[in-house]
Amino acid sequence: MPRVKAFRAVRPTVENAAQVASVPYDVVNRDEAAALAEGNEQSFLHVVRPDIDLPADTNPYADEIYAKAAENLNRFMSDGVLKQDDSESIFLYRQIMDGKSQVGVVCCCHVDDYENNLILKHEFTRPAKEDDRTRHVTTLKAHAGPVFLTYRDNAKVNDLVASAIGSDPVYDFTAADGVQHTVWKIDDASEYVAGLTDVPAFYVADGHHRAASAWRAGKARREANANHTGEEEYNWFLTVLFPASELNILAYNRIIKDLNGMTAEEIRGRLAEVGTLEPTDDPVPPSSGSFCVYLDGSWSRLTVPADSIDQDDAINCLDVAILEQRVIKPIFGIDDVRTDPRIDFVGGIRGTKELEKRVDSGDWACAVSMYPTSISELMAVSDAGEVMPPKSTWFEPKLRSGLLTHLLD
Repeated sequence: MPRVKAFRAVRPTVENAAQVASVPYDVVNRDEAAALAEGNEQSFLHVVRPDIDLPADTNPYADEIYAKAAENLNRFMSDGVLKQDDSESIFLYRQIMDGKSQVGVVCCCHVDDYENNLILKHEFTRPAKEDDRTRHVTTLKAHAGPVFLTYRDNAKVNDLVASAIGSDPVYDFTAADGVQHTVWKIDDASEYVAGLTDVPAFYVADGHHRAASAWRAGKARREANANHTGEEEYNWFLTVLFPASELNILAYNRIIKDLNGMTAEEIRGRLAEVGTLEPTDDPVPPSSGSFCVYLDGSWSRLTVPADSIDQDDAINCLDVAILEQRVIKPIFGIDDVRTDPRIDFVGGIRGTKELEKRVDSGDWACAVSMYPTSISELMAVSDAGEVMPPKSTWFEPKLRSGLLTHLLD
């Protein structure tokens, strides 16, 4: 069973929580991060995206990037923007987006449980990004952003959470994007620890690179410590554990650069060989096994024959795999969606109008609107020890960084 524990959180005062809390480092580029943090010296983007405090042409992996992150974190703590709790506790973190609520338990998980697959993954990580986050953790000596985990619902934990969120929170604010963020402090973590320890496995929902970097940073600290006992704080990393029933996965849509030397009508002809192709005014697929394709200014719906999909195959029954195997590779000639610049991915939060905008601009030739991957499909892949195709899931709302930070010492 995976282990969890309470921790001495580094967190903002009640008065400045909304100013400190920031979007995660990986959902904005440098310019977008700089715009969000403009005029707000307390934004945690100065810690997770410290490149905004350096010249725009600075190498994103330069020494000064990581040094600036540590400098900014230390400044926040010395100035009282952030303070470390005197005692260990866990927290409940609720997000409400478009009327839908999800509540997670903020605690620490053990790096060994990540290595030993008690915390299951469904994605490969990219070495450069993993190296970057590992260096960020080791330089700061802190986990500045939580790993988003999920688990199959546990009635005991659900009951504990339902009871606790009736009490007064330590933070409660609505961000500029309309998402409400509420945090409760739980001083006696014992019942939550007991309940979560009964869960057979946790699943990485979002944050594979943060999880891998936490594991690597923990190993590095062990190797550098001749007196390592296993009790050190660096053996643990910051997580938020959400019950699977509450999670919201959006589509992760595709855009394609060119038509592989064909005309729009020739592409439609090839698509019609894959399944039923018909014009549509609705750019959102109605069910799994269907895709909406935007081409030459209009939408079509492609429906793959149900009897051609092996529902017992955890990978090949996924819409993202079907699209890749039957459309992306054979029709558009894109063999490796991880590396080919002729394909890009657009999170479902941006909507189908964003797909139309990009294709209508002339920079892209075709877009595909996807049906969202389900949480049960994600878990089935993880349980089978398999890896999903790239960009299979887009979780919303995103966890805010800066509300709760975990120090390695």
